[in-house]
Amino acid sequence: MEPAAEDVPRAEPDSTRRHWSPRPVETASAAAGAVVAVLLALVADPAGRVLALVAAVGLAALTAADLLLRPRLTAEPAGIRLRTLAVRRRLPWSAVERVDVDERTRYGLTARTLELEAGGALVVLGRRALGEDPRDVADALARIRYTGRKAAD
Repeated sequence: MEPAAEDVPRAEPDSTRRHWSPRPVETASAAAGAVVAVLLALVADPAGRVLALVAAVGLAALTAADLLLRPRLTAEPAGIRLRTLAVRRRLPWSAVERVDVDERTRYGLTARTLELEAGGALVVLGRRALGEDPRDVADALARIRYTGRKAAD
């Protein structure tokens, strides 16, 4: 008789190296939206064709960025690696001046972003870019940074 699933001990996730990227379902949805927009452009009137093609180009660009800039953020005890359209950097923890979560509420909706300040540059990553809640990412970064300091001592 096999043990029940809840009886099997789960392995702890590797807390020394993590990476964050847009969720695959969101990337696939953007790609599907681009295809639908192209199909709509085929049957639309001239003005609708222009709008549908603009939407298709925007969604295709979003899909390409999601696929080419993976992972957006990688953290390990030695430091972090960032990949955005403007920045591709590998930084040691000593160069990271601030890791913070900015939370703003407007019209009843709360938006959170992860802010990383390093070397005079500010990189802002949202939930979609990270694939997780920025608060959880900030907590994981703090744990990994602490693990790196502890290992260095």
